Amino acid sequence: MLLVDDILTVPFTSLLWIFREIHNAAEKELAGEADSITEKLRLLYMQLETGKISEQEFDAQEKILLDRLDAIEADPEDEVDEEEAPGSDIQDRSHPVT
Repeated sequence: MLLVDDILTVPFTSLLWIFREIHNAAEKELAGEADSITEKLRLLYMQLETGKISEQEFDAQEKILLDRLDAIEADPEDEVDEEEAPGSDIQDRSHPVT
């Protein structure tokens, strides 16, 4: 009976393994993107210090890079949509309001 159970669960365990691998690859890619943005910020500061770009150009580019970095580092589980927030007004559709 144990052999039959193993045979029946192989498709699900294989699919779960594939999803874990995809998740790990996505996390690595996000970490690499964060490192890339950090490197771009370092180069941007160096360009400002050497006078290759103006303060206005620096501010504009820095804002874009910092916004992207914040978006990457933000934890999507911490964000709650106002529509799904507890205590929101939800109408009971089984009893129409007259």
